[in-house]
Amino acid sequence: FADLVLESWDLQCEHNGREHRTAEMGCQQLVVRRGQPFTITLHFSGRSYEEEVDKLAFNVETGPCPIETSGTRCHFAVTSFPEETDWSAVVQQQDGDSLCVSLCSPPSARIGRYTLTLETSTGYEGSSYHIGDFVLLFNAWHPEDAVFLRDEEERREYVLSQEGLIYQGSRDYITSIPWNFGQFEDDILSICLKLLDTNPKFLRDQNRDCSRRNNPVYIGRVVSAMVNCNDEDQGVLAGRWDNHYEDGMSPMAWIGSVDILKRWKKFGCQPVKYGQCWVFAAVACTVMRCLGIPSRVVTNYNSAHDTNGNLVIDRYFSEIGEEDRRSKDMIWNFHCWVESWMARPDLAPGYNGWQVLDPTPQEKSEGVFCCGPAPVRAIKEGDLQMKYDIPFIFAEVNADVVYWVVQHDGSQKKTTHSSVVGKNISTKSVGKDSREDITHTYKYPEGSEKEREVFAKAEHEQSSLREEDEGLHLKIKLSEGANNGCDFDVFAVISNNTDVERVCRLMLCARTASYNGTVGPQCGMKDLLNVTLAPQEEKRVPLRILYENYGESLTQDNLIKVVALLTEYQTGNIIMAVRDVYIQNPEIKIRILGEPMQKRKLVAEISLVNPLAVPLSNCVFVVEGTGLTDGQQIKELEEPMEPQAEAKFRLDFVPHQAGLHKLMVDFESDKLTGVKGYRNVIIAPQP
Repeated sequence: FADLVLESWDLQCEHNGREHRTAEMGCQQLVVRRGQPFTITLHFSGRSYEEEVDKLAFNVETGPCPIETSGTRCHFAVTSFPEETDWSAVVQQQDGDSLCVSLCSPPSARIGRYTLTLETSTGYEGSSYHIGDFVLLFNAWHPEDAVFLRDEEERREYVLSQEGLIYQGSRDYITSIPWNFGQFEDDILSICLKLLDTNPKFLRDQNRDCSRRNNPVYIGRVVSAMVNCNDEDQGVLAGRWDNHYEDGMSPMAWIGSVDILKRWKKFGCQPVKYGQCWVFAAVACTVMRCLGIPSRVVTNYNSAHDTNGNLVIDRYFSEIGEEDRRSKDMIWNFHCWVESWMARPDLAPGYNGWQVLDPTPQEKSEGVFCCGPAPVRAIKEGDLQMKYDIPFIFAEVNADVVYWVVQHDGSQKKTTHSSVVGKNISTKSVGKDSREDITHTYKYPEGSEKEREVFAKAEHEQSSLREEDEGLHLKIKLSEGANNGCDFDVFAVISNNTDVERVCRLMLCARTASYNGTVGPQCGMKDLLNVTLAPQEEKRVPLRILYENYGESLTQDNLIKVVALLTEYQTGNIIMAVRDVYIQNPEIKIRILGEPMQKRKLVAEISLVNPLAVPLSNCVFVVEGTGLTDGQQIKELEEPMEPQAEAKFRLDFVPHQAGLHKLMVDFESDKLTGVKGYRNVIIAPQP
C-alpha cells in the first residue's frame, strides 16, 4: 500500500461553533466546550483511508510545557470504542477520499488554547501533520462538568448573554445601569487567555498553573486577583475613589467591559484607569462568562467593610451630626461582586452552586488582593472556616453598626437605631430586565431562630441595640424624587408613642457623599433646640436642600447623606437616623427609526435635556451595543448645552446579529456625568 497522504482538512469552525454555542466568537477560529464532541474533515490524496491498513492518531497539547501527567498533553488513536475519561477520536463517516472524525475531550479537561496534530502510519512509514489550533472552554451544558447548570434559561443568561444590568443607587432608591459584557466580541477570548498567562502563578510555575486550569475554583481565584492591579501583577484595572480621575476615565463613564479589556491589551497589560466595585465585578463577569463559567454581577446595599474582623462597625459623629473619621471601618452605600456557579469538590458536601468572587481590591487573601470563591451557602450558615474568605464577606452582609456621638467634653454616647447592613442583595432577573432579590440566599430572616444560631456559630455577638427607644421614633423621608438641578425637601418624621410630653433637640445635617461612605461638604443644616412632642404626637420637620448648595460638591455617585440626631433632654438618650438620597439624572431618550433587521441600516435618535441652571460644555455621547454597533460610536457636541436645552442627534448603524440586543448610551460633560440610558431592540433575522 502507498502511504496515506493528507492533502487538506477542515476544522468546521462554523458547524462546531453552532453546536458548541460559540459561533458568536467568529468563524475564524475553532472554539469548543469540554466533554462535547466536535467534528473535523480530513481529505486524503492518491487513495482513501482503509481501517485495516492505516493507523490514525491525534496529539493535543496546551501551555508552554505540555506533559501527559499534568493533563496538558494527550496522544490518542482513532478507535471505535472511546473512553469517556480521556480524549477520544471516532470515525463518523467516510465519503471517497474524505474522512469525517469526531473528537471529544473529557469533561474535566484543562481549558485554554490547544494545538492539534495528526499522525498517520501505514506499515512502518508514518507522517505527522499540524492541523491547527483550537480553544477549549468550560461546558455548563455537560452534566459531568464542574460548572454544569441544569436550567437552559439560566445558561442563556449567565453564560451566553452579552449584556445586562448592574444595580446601584441606594437602598431606598435602587437604580440600574446597562452594561455591555461583550464576552464573544472580537479578540476578547484571546485577551482572557492572555490574562491567565499574565498571572503570577503562571509565571512562577507554568506547568503547575496549566495543569490546574481544569478547575473553575482555581480559575475564579486567578481572575479575581488579575482584574485589579494592586499586587503589581499587571492586572486589568486600577481602582480610585477620590473623585480625581483626570488622568484616566472616570469609573462612572464606562458602559462595558470590551473597551476596558482592549485598552489593557493595547497598552501592553498596563492597568486601565479607573475602576470602582461595579467595574471590577463586571470585567470579572465578562472573563468568567467568556471562559464558560456561569456568572452574574450582584449588588449588596449598605455593605460593611470590617477591617479589624470584629464584625462591628463603629461610626463616630459630633453633636451636630458631623462625621468624625476615627475608624477605618466603612459602610458602603452599595458594593458589587460576582457570583459564579461551580461545584466545590475541595469542600465538604453541600457547598456547590453560587460562589462569591470579589475582584475589588480591599483585603489580602493568602498574600494577594483577591477574594473567593466563597460558597454563598457557607456565608448563610456562618461557616467561617470554609475556603475562601468567608469572614470578610460574612461581615459585609451581617456586621453590626454602632453609631457613637462624641459630646463636647469628649465622652462618647451610644445611639439607638435599627439594623442597616446587607440589604436588598440584587441581581438582574433571568431573561428579563427586572431586579431579582437574592438576600435570602445570604441570610436567614432577621430576628429568626435560625439567624441567632448562625450568629452564635460565627461568634457574632449581636448588640442589644436593635430595639429602639420605646417612646420615640425617628425616620427620614423624602417627599418626591430628587432631580439633579432642582431643590428638594427631606423630612425628619418624629413620633412620640408614649403618654407623656417629650422635649428634644433635633439636628439635621446633609452632605454630599460618595458610594463608599466618604462625605463631602455640608449642603443643608437645621438645629432645633426645642422640639416639643405632645403624647402620641407625630411631627414632620422639613429640611430644604438647594441645588446652589449641593451642585458644586455633588460627586459622580449623585448621593447626599442626611443624618438626623434626636436628643431627649430628660434622659439624655440619642436616637439617630441616616438616609442616602440619590439625585436622579435626566433621562436619555432613545427612539429607533425603521424596521430592525439583520444587515440592514437602522437609525437611532438619541436626545437629552440639560436639567441644570448652567450650561454644559465638553458634551459627549458614547453609544455601543453587542451585535448592533460596530464597537463604540462617539458623538461630540460642538457647542455647549444651554440650561433646559435639548441635544438631539441621529446615529446610523447596521445590526449584524439577530435577536434581542440592548443599545446603550452614556453621556459625559463637565457638570453632568455618567448619565446612562438603554433601549431594547429586537432584530429580525435576514430573510
